[in-house]
Amino acid sequence: MKILALTGGIGGAKLCLGLANVLAPDRVIFAVNVGDDFEHLGLYISPDLDTLTYTLANEVNPETGWGRSEESWQCITELERFGAPTWFRLGDRDLALHLVRSQKLRGGATLSEVTQSLCEGLGVQHAVVPISDDPIRTHVDTEQGLLSFQDYFVRRRCEPKVRAVEFRQPQRARLNPRIDLNAIDAVLICPSNPFLSIDPLLAVDDLTDFLKMGRVPVVAVSPIVGNRAIKGPTAKMMQELDMPSTSLRVAKYYEEIVNGFVVDSCDAASKQALEGLGMQVVVTPTIMNSLHDKIALAKACCEFLSELS
Repeated sequence: MKILALTGGIGGAKLCLGLANVLAPDRVIFAVNVGDDFEHLGLYISPDLDTLTYTLANEVNPETGWGRSEESWQCITELERFGAPTWFRLGDRDLALHLVRSQKLRGGATLSEVTQSLCEGLGVQHAVVPISDDPIRTHVDTEQGLLSFQDYFVRRRCEPKVRAVEFRQPQRARLNPRIDLNAIDAVLICPSNPFLSIDPLLAVDDLTDFLKMGRVPVVAVSPIVGNRAIKGPTAKMMQELDMPSTSLRVAKYYEEIVNGFVVDSCDAASKQALEGLGMQVVVTPTIMNSLHDKIALAKACCEFLSELS
């Protein structure tokens, strides 16, 4: 069985690391959100791609879940001295990757080609691919106006109240040709923010059409545990969008494309209501604090997908 894992940044990357520990490189492909991508200080930044790449390479900062381990900050300190914008923190080791990516993109390489090269340089054997080589840009409509994703997420720390999320595409985004849907036997939606991390992937029509066909099992892991998000603004956004911050509401949000749902043990009481949506449900610990936790959840998801197949 070959699995297509749809993922965003920190939360999704944890499960992806578990999958990489239980599945050979030819049995899983990680399709990553690019709605967060932007240019900063003349450099092309791909936050979710980088977080997953660093995680799989065992190079991620263990304290933050993003950025590189054993980082230094001399460049950002000097930029601040010269009055350059430093609200988006870039460490020295991280900057090296962004410099290489930006140079290759300016030379005509695609984002997929650059990502593969960076993964190879860091020793990552599993396929990490942007969902599309075409630009998809996330914007958040807030009480302070329409904000680009990084302005909302980093610069303003998710503080403005959200009214809607939209995805801008200069042209219709095409599915990355490295993702051969005919070779996919199952799809796993990682526990990433449905609105900011997964919806940009679903903005690619070919992927959404494939998921709606129901030809392969599609399982989602809830990012909500005990009515709160383990990481990021998911629960806050759900409340601001007049949605109860529950696993059941996340399942309803995915209802058209998902036939299996994974919830944490503390949400076991919602199992019957989830099954009422026509989904099969697995209840298991989903909080991933250790590598053992990540591997255990990955195994549970793979077993679930096999059963649904």
